[in-house]
Amino acid sequence: MAPCSAPSVDMQHAPTPLSLLAEGEEEARRYKWIMSEKAGRDLGDWAIRCWVREHWNGFLRERWLEHLQGRAFWIELDREDYGLLHRAFRNSSPLFDEIFRRIKRGDENLEILNWAIEGEISTDAVIDILEAIDINSRRIECQFALKLSQAS
Repeated sequence: MAPCSAPSVDMQHAPTPLSLLAEGEEEARRYKWIMSEKAGRDLGDWAIRCWVREHWNGFLRERWLEHLQGRAFWIELDREDYGLLHRAFRNSSPLFDEIFRRIKRGDENLEILNWAIEGEISTDAVIDILEAIDINSRRIECQFALKLSQAS
């Protein structure tokens, strides 16, 4: 019997590959420049670390959702996840749409499950969607912040 393989991703139609780390570092440098301008002095690595602490997770989540939707291909994310939402949820439902909206605004799995329980929504259906999207395995450490820490 042949082994099962993951569904193939059509990379011919994927947009130009982008780098989360490069884009994130650019965003952090922009933040540093703006904050330094406001302060009237160069805030240095402190401003970069501040951006990472306050904005990295939201930045990462937005890019991850773009990747899942097939709107942008981020090289640090799983190739097989590119366009996953179109493949796995071809016929979206009001439940999927609401869960996706909640993920987009930053809700975590537990918050979404609590919402479902409070609304008397089938937690089995919610869990199926959350497992397919799999938020928790998509966290990426901010590498350029690690370089700053090691340089200090």
